[in-house]
Amino acid sequence: MTGATRKEYEGPVNWWTVVRFLHLLGAVIWVGGQLTLALVVRQALERSVEDAERRREVFVAAGERFGRIGLIVIMPLLLGSGLALAYHRGVELSVLSMPGYGTTLAVKVVLAFVSFALAGVHGFVAARASRSMSRVLGIIGAGVSLAVVFLAASLVL
Repeated sequence: MTGATRKEYEGPVNWWTVVRFLHLLGAVIWVGGQLTLALVVRQALERSVEDAERRREVFVAAGERFGRIGLIVIMPLLLGSGLALAYHRGVELSVLSMPGYGTTLAVKVVLAFVSFALAGVHGFVAARASRSMSRVLGIIGAGVSLAVVFLAASLVL
């Protein structure tokens, strides 16, 4: 590994590899689930279920299930592993206001919370049958989630 010292590279797998993996897994499920619901499940239902009310019921049920998994498993996993990784890197709150890494990390964290909030609002709106507002919130939420992934990719050394 060019430029890596023994201290920087501790081998292929250690505790922090597991924590980073869990953080990435949470992100994959969160963002991938949003995209899968919007781009695959919704489209498949529109093509295969003729009854609009039944189609809506199935899609809302899938969204509610994804929302529960997100709230109970994915969000705590992302928050916990993210805090652990920040601790491991020695990130303090003062770092978040510094240009470069700190600002990028701060924007990523804020957008992650925005993504979670948008998902909650989206679920509330979707359950109350405002289809157009639900669609707009879903698109914005997926876009924000993708921005979080982009910023995360820019943080990797």
